[in-house]
Amino acid sequence: MMQASPIFDYGILPLLILMARVVDVSMDTIRVILMAKGFRKYAPVIGFFQSLVWVITISRVMLHLENWTAYIGYASGFALGTLVGMLIEEKLALGYELIRVITRSDAGALIDNLREKGFPVTWVTGQGRQGEVGILYVILKRKTVDEVVRIIRTFNPNAFYTIEDMRFVSNGGYMPRSRKLTRPRGHSRA
Repeated sequence: MMQASPIFDYGILPLLILMARVVDVSMDTIRVILMAKGFRKYAPVIGFFQSLVWVITISRVMLHLENWTAYIGYASGFALGTLVGMLIEEKLALGYELIRVITRSDAGALIDNLREKGFPVTWVTGQGRQGEVGILYVILKRKTVDEVVRIIRTFNPNAFYTIEDMRFVSNGGYMPRSRKLTRPRGHSRA
């Protein structure tokens, strides 16, 4: 039997373990986000490959219990995988958001601009601490949140707004549709 070299044991093996953990933890992050966003049919497939990578990785660590660099690779891979998973999720920007805008000034130009750009806007009046306010509800794809925030800041820089994650909404009304992933039956995305 061939004896492993110190270069492999203390250099290449920990690096391989680190890379496998990055893949494993990134997949786990995406799997959890898909479940939370309602894309449940993709989660088991990702979970299968994620657990396969994990089993292979942990078996390599267990075969080298005396090798402390394997532990460092394993832990570093977890930390880096968490970061990579969050970056991937940010780029995917799955799902929809609700932006609620509260404004004391006339919001007509803001509403018109948002609607011209294809964003659905519902507008109602309300009563705030200092009098009447306009309340706008905009439901949009997560990928377009930055664009809408820029429009809000341009047309009404003093507006108060909140951004909320949307999971499901009932069918009906004007809603921009996602073409990439299918939704659970009986629900539409906001």
